[in-house]
Amino acid sequence: MQDEATDGMVTLTERMVHLIGQLGMPVVEVAVVVRRRLDALIEPLQAWATSSGTSLSDRVLHPWPLEAVDPSNSGASFDLDRLMQHVDADRMDILDTLIRATLTEVDLDLIHGVLALRPWEQLARQQLAEADGPGRLFSPLNIPDDF
Repeated sequence: MQDEATDGMVTLTERMVHLIGQLGMPVVEVAVVVRRRLDALIEPLQAWATSSGTSLSDRVLHPWPLEAVDPSNSGASFDLDRLMQHVDADRMDILDTLIRATLTEVDLDLIHGVLALRPWEQLARQQLAEADGPGRLFSPLNIPDDF
């Protein structure tokens, strides 16, 4: 069972790396899609945990911490509504569909689905936190070679 979950998480990561790279998806778009998908997974997971009296770890329930961010960037602010007018909804739908379809195909349970997406969330949040201007938000997500 654990090996199947690990294989499924690897499959999801490989597909996301390929699609995000192929489409040159901006940081902001990846961040929005991953956040929406995590919210969709966490809500039923929390309901299940509450009804079954199970406690979930912070690693599952909450975003992972970011590395230290340059304080000179902390003053950057962006008009979110204006930024969202410039995202490519079709590209975001493609990524969302890939994530949903892969999670279904590899039959990951909710916890493993969340854990598969947390590194993506952390990567996107880190790059968002380091953005020093709106242009950086629309730079392609930088996926490290060892991701």
